[in-house]
Amino acid sequence: MTEYSQRDFITAALMKLGAAFLFATMAVQVRYLGDKFPVGQVIFFRAIFAFVPILIFYAVLGELAKSWQTERFFSHVQRGTLSIASSFCYFGALARLPIVDVTAISFVTPLIVVVLAAVFLKEVVHMYRWTAVIIGFSGVIVMLVPYMDISKHAAMSAALGAGLTLAICNAVFSAIAVIQVRRLTRTETTSSIVIYFSMFIALGGLVTLPLGWIWPTFSWVSPTPFELAALIGAGIAGGAAHIITTSSHHYAPASFLVSFDYSSMIWGFLLGYLFFGEIPAALVAVGAVIVAGAGLFVVWRERQLGLKRPESEQEIAAPRG
Repeated sequence: MTEYSQRDFITAALMKLGAAFLFATMAVQVRYLGDKFPVGQVIFFRAIFAFVPILIFYAVLGELAKSWQTERFFSHVQRGTLSIASSFCYFGALARLPIVDVTAISFVTPLIVVVLAAVFLKEVVHMYRWTAVIIGFSGVIVMLVPYMDISKHAAMSAALGAGLTLAICNAVFSAIAVIQVRRLTRTETTSSIVIYFSMFIALGGLVTLPLGWIWPTFSWVSPTPFELAALIGAGIAGGAAHIITTSSHHYAPASFLVSFDYSSMIWGFLLGYLFFGEIPAALVAVGAVIVAGAGLFVVWRERQLGLKRPESEQEIAAPRG
């Protein structure tokens, strides 16, 4: 059993908070690019430039060569396909909804995982966790109430409806991907799962090239240099956040770290307001608290029941976009 010091816990918490901030900055850049570039192009740049910190990290650890070794390539393909679908939904939702709303809805993923684990992995789920799942889904309904005011959103109801649908689909696809990761961690290394994930996301974005990408220019007269910086920055921020999250698990157990994931909602609110003037409706905030509370209860309950998850699963199960 690993022994952690108080300093280790503080280090891990700061790293996790930093990773949440980087994921939020990635979301800001994706939101900025949402109405300027095709989703597939943004996904490609996000994935390909995420390789920069990821490859450096595993090269320093001396694990880069074996990162490509796998016993279950087809399982990586399945997981990659799910992650491509999740990424398209997540990025599409960010282009249509406030950052904090998309972030809040994404945290229903752990609750969906409970349902899928019971169905597909035959995990025993008792009344307490089922109750948390029901309460969590009620929180999602609360978050959706403000969007049901057709008179208020009549002019943009189609875009909002698409955004909400994409945000919910992202949570579902991410949950299915988590189930696939639980199977992969039985034989695959963390580095191989991360590398193949990034590779398939990049390929998923690349296949949209014939549909028409917009190529940034280098003219300082136009704002396109900022757009190019955002395309690159989203990838580097996402890749760096991924690495910091992975590293934080060396200093504290996943059961301690998972609660810091919910700081993404705070960063999402602050950055969304700062850059886009987005203010979440009161019911969205209430629903987000309900979903977060239900998700944290599920984690606490699993810890009480002694349901141990592989650390590698916690690190790479459902990265954002």
